[in-house]
Amino acid sequence: HYPIGLLFDLHASNTALPWSITVHFKNFPEKDLLHCHSKDVIEAHFMACIKEADALKHKSQVINEMQKKDHKQLWMGLQNDKFEQFWAINRKLMEYPPEDSGFRYIPFRIYQATTERPFIQKLFRPIASGGQLHTLGDLLKDVCPSAITPEDGEQKTQVMIHGIEPMLETPVQWLSEHMSYPDNFLHISIIPRPTD
Repeated sequence: HYPIGLLFDLHASNTALPWSITVHFKNFPEKDLLHCHSKDVIEAHFMACIKEADALKHKSQVINEMQKKDHKQLWMGLQNDKFEQFWAINRKLMEYPPEDSGFRYIPFRIYQATTERPFIQKLFRPIASGGQLHTLGDLLKDVCPSAITPEDGEQKTQVMIHGIEPMLETPVQWLSEHMSYPDNFLHISIIPRPTD
């Protein structure tokens, strides 16, 4: 129930490709993973994430204006690896009125490789009260200050999104629009910086 790119960033980003994965077919870890017994359950979970992200970005207005066939097209485009089919609908979820200058809140989750907590999520606006754009650094200072390196200290962690270490000065609005996963969440990994 986590995107594969996120899992790679968290657990294998410093390993050689291709990533070797061992798949087990017995003793399902019920307390660690969502057990999806059918494709319908996976689709329902995906659509619930899309709806949650839209509630944060647009007060659910965009997803609620869509028809059932649009929801199905979104899912089928993802399931069948048909980007144009998926993006024809998802594009609407990534837009906002020009007078708003961005989403209401940024749908994000921060994952830390060194903690048992599944993820950190809270309300965070892309625009500060003074009108300036909030950056990734602002988000981390507010939500996960341990990920930010003190100015006089050495950098002990890496912040990764889709296998990329974005600059902390990057506006979170831009990251949300361009680096969100298909579920419309910005999945941010904080991992120990390799020592070699």
